[in-house]
Amino acid sequence: MLSSICSGLLRLIGWKFEGQLDKTQPCVMIVGPHTSNWDFVIGIIARSALGTNIHFLGKHQLFIAPWGWLFRAMGGSPVDRRKHNNLVDGAAQLFEQHPNYKLALAPEGTRSPVTRWKSGFYHIAMKSNVDIVPVGLDFGRKTIVLSPPMTPTGDIEVEINQLMDFFRSIKGYRTKNIPVYKVQPSNERL
Repeated sequence: MLSSICSGLLRLIGWKFEGQLDKTQPCVMIVGPHTSNWDFVIGIIARSALGTNIHFLGKHQLFIAPWGWLFRAMGGSPVDRRKHNNLVDGAAQLFEQHPNYKLALAPEGTRSPVTRWKSGFYHIAMKSNVDIVPVGLDFGRKTIVLSPPMTPTGDIEVEINQLMDFFRSIKGYRTKNIPVYKVQPSNERL
């Protein structure tokens, strides 16, 4: 029922889907470009319209009272970006424990302009042996673009740049430059 309501709401506000999501396969979904709080609103409505359980990670401040319970109920888990934590291993465990697990992340990690994407999504997909599904929130066309999945091979620089090329074709709520990805030393924060 929630799926039908959210599908109707998307149509009412003029949004549509392009592409399809394989609901039977686990995956890491990267959503972008992340430029506004509207990204989250459209993303949650779209997730419900798809009729599948998609989890997300968010900054820990979202998960404190009075709204923390709501974000957890929607499938969210807090991430404290001030701390080095073993996020990749923790996420990989979730994929092991739940055979159809889907995790949505914003690779930019912030709405602000960035000079570098975080690569944690890529490492999570590699460690969990799942595909990466790029999802573009195209505000110019009011379209949620579900791109075909990419199976990561370990060639991180080439593959992340291919993903970034997809997002360069998507018009966010605000204009945002998508940088070129270069591999950093291994002490990079995820």
